[in-house]
Amino acid sequence: MLMWLLAWALLSTLPANATNDGLIGHWSLDDGESGLVSDAARGSAAGPVHGADTIPGKRGRALQFDGVDDYVALGDLGTHPAVTIAFWMRLEPGGNPDDFQGLVTSDTWGRGCLHVPLRRRQVDVFLHTGGGSRARVSSPPLRHATWYHVGLIADARSGAITLFINGMRTDSDTFHPGLAHIRLPRQVIGREMEKRHFAGAIDDVRIYGRTLTDTEIRALCPAMHPPPRKDPRDIRNGLKIPDEGYCDQPYVVVTNDGKWLCTLTTGPGHEGQAGQHVVSATSSDHGQTWSPLVDIEPSNGPNASWAVPLIVPSGRIYAFYTFNGDEVTQLPGSTKRVRSDTHGWYCFRYTDDNGQTWSPRRYRIPMRNTACDRDNTFGGRVQMFWGIDKPKIADGSVYFAITKLARYFLGNGEGWLYRSANLLTQPNPDLLTFELLPAGDHGIRNPTFGSVQEEHNVVPLGDSSLFCVYRTTRGHPCQSTSGDSGRTWSVPEPMTYTPGGRTFKQPRACPKLWRTANGHYLFWYHNHGGTSFRGRNPVWITGGTARDGAIHWSQPEILLFADNLATRMSYPDLIEQAGRFWVTETQKSEARVHEIAPQLLEGLWAQGTNRTPVAAGRIVCWSEAEPERGKQAAEEDVNVLSGGGLSLDLLFQQTEEQEDKRTLAEFRGTDGYTFSLRTARTGALQLDISSGSRHKTWTTETGVLRSGHPNHVVVILDAAPRLILFVVNGVLLDGGPEQQCGWFRCPPDYLPTGDAISQPALHRVPASGVTRLWLYNRALRVSEAVANHTAWKHSQ
Repeated sequence: MLMWLLAWALLSTLPANATNDGLIGHWSLDDGESGLVSDAARGSAAGPVHGADTIPGKRGRALQFDGVDDYVALGDLGTHPAVTIAFWMRLEPGGNPDDFQGLVTSDTWGRGCLHVPLRRRQVDVFLHTGGGSRARVSSPPLRHATWYHVGLIADARSGAITLFINGMRTDSDTFHPGLAHIRLPRQVIGREMEKRHFAGAIDDVRIYGRTLTDTEIRALCPAMHPPPRKDPRDIRNGLKIPDEGYCDQPYVVVTNDGKWLCTLTTGPGHEGQAGQHVVSATSSDHGQTWSPLVDIEPSNGPNASWAVPLIVPSGRIYAFYTFNGDEVTQLPGSTKRVRSDTHGWYCFRYTDDNGQTWSPRRYRIPMRNTACDRDNTFGGRVQMFWGIDKPKIADGSVYFAITKLARYFLGNGEGWLYRSANLLTQPNPDLLTFELLPAGDHGIRNPTFGSVQEEHNVVPLGDSSLFCVYRTTRGHPCQSTSGDSGRTWSVPEPMTYTPGGRTFKQPRACPKLWRTANGHYLFWYHNHGGTSFRGRNPVWITGGTARDGAIHWSQPEILLFADNLATRMSYPDLIEQAGRFWVTETQKSEARVHEIAPQLLEGLWAQGTNRTPVAAGRIVCWSEAEPERGKQAAEEDVNVLSGGGLSLDLLFQQTEEQEDKRTLAEFRGTDGYTFSLRTARTGALQLDISSGSRHKTWTTETGVLRSGHPNHVVVILDAAPRLILFVVNGVLLDGGPEQQCGWFRCPPDYLPTGDAISQPALHRVPASGVTRLWLYNRALRVSEAVANHTAWKHSQ
């Protein structure tokens, strides 16, 4: 009891004492009715109120902003080496949810300025660090009509920015040194530049000219509940990997002492520009912090690119990479400088001290000339190639694939495989042996799939079998197998989920394979049939199990997404350590590492065997045996967005006469929000969502429903990535030959909120033939939808 009283006494005195140190301004907003809000720190009435109303607040009185033209002007507050901004806010419906709504921020923009708005129910902060560079931190989505405390620290001295919600660290970012001060010009409450106004309430605004400690931040909001959990799939919630500006292929090995060593390609410019080289960094805390970058090759030499690491039993780590050793920067017959990162020599260096230093000598791997080289753009004098395949170990040998090219730039690609029989045991690098496979003059390629056949990577299948995938511009990846350790390969064909089954869809993006320690497989891809470099958001992952010499792949899950649809995540690596999994990725300007929730991977591998129906989040149950209008779970507060979306699970019988636009189920909430699922012609499904006066329809590919048979359908509205998924009879729809993909993007205006459906009403009794209806107040994982299907099948 005594310790509790001492702790309470300490916290109760902090707001009045320690947290007043360094105050630039303090606006309690209790006096807003006067038309001016006083600054207790400076003893002046410095804040004209424009339209905002006074209401009961979190502490005394607060100001309510209408999202149209209300704001408070605080004026210029100077420049400071470090700044802390703290305030209470409560979000309300209104304004433009898809646009920035200023909270406590600068009403102008420039180097050193903070941009502190709300967007899509997230506090989304930017610091202008010069040129096109920004530091950014964001919160998880916040609920309407709930008070939150926001704390923001920006420190130019340490190059760090940190966001707190309800006293808890929520996000942080770092920026390169060189920013001298944080600037606070034209500070306003409730709006920001370009008249982007906030809809909600703000209370007790404090701005400091220093960094507050975590304890001081918590003292400003004692006894507050932790903020909502951030979605680990959102790439902004990953941990940054250091770079020099451009960054690619952040591949990680776990050292013998448990640390991570990451190799990556980086440089001060864009991909392919001068100064591009390969580096390494180490982390001893699973990517929370990293060592300074260490050159594997210097930036002032020829381009060195696309490093792939390997650790051998002795603890030595090798890095294999493309090196423009002959410094060829022009095409034959031309004086124009061209990219030089996919031709030259294949080289390696090694480290025996976990990346603190790398071998002073560079070693060149022999690469025999083949038909692809002899007929290439350089007439065979220069070899063109690159590799994205992290070396694998099978039967005591090391295997890693590369792609050779016959035409500059990235034309007429074909796959080749290096095999080293003594790399794991031979300490003398001069005695290492490398065999280039397949035997003969031609690599892994099918001429019918066109010029672009590249980024080959392999996994062992067991015995002497290997499995290879690569990308094309045909809307699908290709697969090929070898039964003799890579000496010969099958003719490549479109990659399928099961032997002779449905084809994977993939644009011109890296399709990445991994074999895990438990003997299972994972495959990273983008699950749509585009043909360009675009469309790398979201990332999907599927789990595989080997049976009868082939990999059988699961229905996929969303692994990662970015709020900006143009963001492209690629060139990943899988880290596996002590039963935990992480994945790295790069957007070329930033690289990050993300821990993968274990239940996501376990769910993939358990598909088809998990027969337990999902109960968590199920808020409406209806069955033909209980034909009341819907049984709601009275013990929980129904909020359809509490888990980040909603899911509708239906069992129904379909006949030919019932195909055309039969309403299967319809839910209605407040504010005119309606969610309706119907059948459409030729065995398709149609989802209709109305939100106020807006209406939108999504229709699946045809032939997905079985006429004359029971159908199990799960519609998933995943609010975080803003995607709509259809799982029909245990299969995630992919659009078939009619559509590029089977998932749909849902505009923010059509996402349900707790205000729109606080108590969802089953508006219509399910149509004739519907035997079961479940509604979940969250987005189910695809594996959970499959589990519901498997449970139903085995109950028949």
